[in-house]
Amino acid sequence: MTEGTRPKRRYDSRRRQEQAAATRRAILDAAQALFEADGYVATTMDAIAAEAGVAPKTVYGAFATKAGLLRSLWDLLLKGDSDDAPVADRPWYRAVLDEPDPERQLRLNAANAVAVKSRIGGLLAVIRSAAAVDSESAALWRLIQSDFHDNQRAVVDAVAAHGGLRPGLDRSQATDVLWALNHPDVWLALVGERGWTPERFEAWFADACVRELLG
Repeated sequence: MTEGTRPKRRYDSRRRQEQAAATRRAILDAAQALFEADGYVATTMDAIAAEAGVAPKTVYGAFATKAGLLRSLWDLLLKGDSDDAPVADRPWYRAVLDEPDPERQLRLNAANAVAVKSRIGGLLAVIRSAAAVDSESAALWRLIQSDFHDNQRAVVDAVAAHGGLRPGLDRSQATDVLWALNHPDVWLALVGERGWTPERFEAWFADACVRELLG
């Protein structure tokens, strides 16, 4: 090495990735706080940037639009982490489908529902209200309903496979019943409006599912 020269600094891609992930999470956390406090319409991308301590262009670079940010936040809170695996592949969801006892299946499903809704309850209210004024949010709300119904059908199919469904109750009707009992609006009404604790909701929901679905 000649005098006055220095070795080139190695590019640390892992560190850059970690910094980018931390910045993304800070933006999502800021968005959640503002969306739930002020509502979707009143929350601006500039306000989210200020709350996260980053430049507005950083927020736009990561999420492009406010609706895109809302969708990413929903995905994070639904899954509970940044892993790309869908809900259907999550161990906690698979445990319900693989459980051989139908009543235990429904009680595990109730526990999962409360764990998820405790994370997403506030944002559900934001998305539902945003759907009335924003077409992308409306599309997200419809997708949530559709995906949610599909997930409940998988639970019903698993219960039926173990001979658990009440005689005379077909899978389609059972899915609708489970979907209705587990619907986000029920959580928002009982926990959000009536002040039920998550524990009380889980006990009620599990008992209602056993009563309505099992033979």
